[in-house]
Amino acid sequence: MNDRPRVLVKEKIADSGVDLLRERFDVELGLDWQDGELAERIGDFEALLVRSATLVTGDLIERAGRMRVIGRAGTGVDNIDVPAATRRGIVVANAPESNTLAAAEHAMALMLALCRNVPQAYASLVGGKWERSRFGGVEVYRKTLGILGFGRIGQLVAERARGFDMEVVAYDPYVAAERYRELGVERAESSTDLYARADIITVHLPTTQDTRGWLDAEAFAAMRDGVRIVNCARGELIDHAALEDALVAGKVAGAALDVFPQEPITEHPLFGMENVVVTPHLGASTVEAQDRAGVQTAEQIVAALTGEIVTNAVNIPALRPEDMEALEPFLPLSSQLGRIAVSLSEGASIDRIEVVYEGRLSEHDTRLLTIAVLNGVLAGHTEEEVNLVNAHSLAEERGIAVAEHREPASDFNELVRVTVASAGGEVEVAGTGFGPRHEPHLVSVYGQRFNLPIAPHFAFFRYRDQPGMIGRLGTIFGERGVNIVSAAVGAEEEAADAVMAVTTDAPVPKELIAEIAGSNDFHAGRAVDL
Repeated sequence: MNDRPRVLVKEKIADSGVDLLRERFDVELGLDWQDGELAERIGDFEALLVRSATLVTGDLIERAGRMRVIGRAGTGVDNIDVPAATRRGIVVANAPESNTLAAAEHAMALMLALCRNVPQAYASLVGGKWERSRFGGVEVYRKTLGILGFGRIGQLVAERARGFDMEVVAYDPYVAAERYRELGVERAESSTDLYARADIITVHLPTTQDTRGWLDAEAFAAMRDGVRIVNCARGELIDHAALEDALVAGKVAGAALDVFPQEPITEHPLFGMENVVVTPHLGASTVEAQDRAGVQTAEQIVAALTGEIVTNAVNIPALRPEDMEALEPFLPLSSQLGRIAVSLSEGASIDRIEVVYEGRLSEHDTRLLTIAVLNGVLAGHTEEEVNLVNAHSLAEERGIAVAEHREPASDFNELVRVTVASAGGEVEVAGTGFGPRHEPHLVSVYGQRFNLPIAPHFAFFRYRDQPGMIGRLGTIFGERGVNIVSAAVGAEEEAADAVMAVTTDAPVPKELIAEIAGSNDFHAGRAVDL
C-alpha cells in the first residue's frame, strides 16, 4: 500500500518545483481540471499548490479533510481563506521573496528607459524616422535617487543605484538608522525632505489608507523642478490626475509606470504623453522569478509534510497547547501596544524594540506575543503584508533589534510592556487584561500610570501638571465637536509633567491635535487609531 502523501499542483509552476515534490510525494497535475472537479477531489490530498487563479474558499477547505498545507506560488495569499485554513490547522505558505529581485531590476530598467527615452526612440525608428537629436536624454551618474519605502525591494534598488554612482536618499521611518549606514544611503527625515533633494523618485510603499495617493498635487509641488517619477510598486500610491497636471506643467519631467489603480488597463490620459513610459505590470514577470516562486513554494510544502520549519508560513506557528491557551487572550493587546508605541515614537527611524512580560506571562513561551507586537509596529508599513510568521524577518531586514525579557515579579497578574527606541528617544507603553475575558487595558504611557480600556481611537497629550488642564482640553474637544468617550490622567507626585489619554468615538483630526499641542503648557500631542 502506498502511504506517500499526495500533492495536487493545480496551476502551472516550474518543472524543477514539480520534480522537487515528486522526489518525496505522489504528485498530480490538475492544470486542466473541469469546473467543480477540485471541490469533488480535494479531500484526497495532503497538500495543494496554487498560483493566483484558483480561489481556495472556506467551503473548499472544509472539504479538504486530509489537507496539511496550502502553498501559493507568489507573494500574496488573497485567493486563500487563511483564517479558515488556520482553524483547520492547515499551514498556508507563499513565496514572498520570489519576485523582489525582478521588481528591483524592473524599477532600474524603467528609470534608465525614462532618462534615455528608449521606448520613444524605438517607436520613432521603427516608424521610419531617424530623430537622433530629438531624443537626447540625461545621465543618472551623480543624480540623486529618492526611494520612498526602504524595505526589501527599496534596498535592492539602492544597491543597484549605488553601482551607477548615484547619490541615494531614502525615507522610511520603519527602518533602523544603522541599516541606512550599512547600505551607504542617506536617511531623509521626512518625505518632504526627500522631495527637496531627489532628481528621480522611485516608490516602494505598501498600499494602506494612509499611503493611497501619497504622491499627490501637494507632493509634486514640493519636489524639485524636472523630477522624474518611477512606480513599480502599486498604482494606488500615485494620484494620476495630479501627475498628469504636473507633467503638463513641466514640474515633472517624466514618469515611468508599471502599475495602475485599475488593471488591466489599455486607455489612460497618461498613455498618450511623450514623456511617460508604461509597462503592463511586468515587475515580477521574469522567467527566473516565476521559476523561483514555484521552487520556493514546493520547498515550503516539503517542509510542512516532513515536519520541518515552514519559513514562509503566513498563519500562526504551532505552540504547546498550554502556552497557546494562556497567550491567546493577550495577542490583540500585544499588537495594540506595538501600534500605540510606534505611533508615539518621535524619531525618523526605529532602532530597537524591547518587550517585557511580567507576572504569569513570564512562565510561558512568549515568542508569539513578541511577534504580535512586531505585527502592530510594522503592519501597513512594509511592502508585503505582515503576519505572525514573517514579522521577525521583516524587522531584521530593516535593521531593527528585537529584545524579549521576562520578569516574574509584577504589580499585575499579567503585564506586557513595550518600548520603542529611536533617534528621538524611547517610548514605553504597558497594558494588561482585566476580567475573565482579559479585556485589554492601557495602564502606562510615557512612564505615567493610569487605567483605560483600549479603544479604536486614542489621543495622548503631555503637559505641565497644573490645575485646569483637563478642563481646557475637554472644552476644546467640545468646541470642535469631538466626543470624548473616556479619559485618564497619569501624574507622578514629584513629576513636573502629566500625561492625559482620551478615547473618542471617531478619529481625532490632526488639526485638533496640533492646536492643543501648540497651546500654552502643552508639550506634545498624538492621535492613534487602532
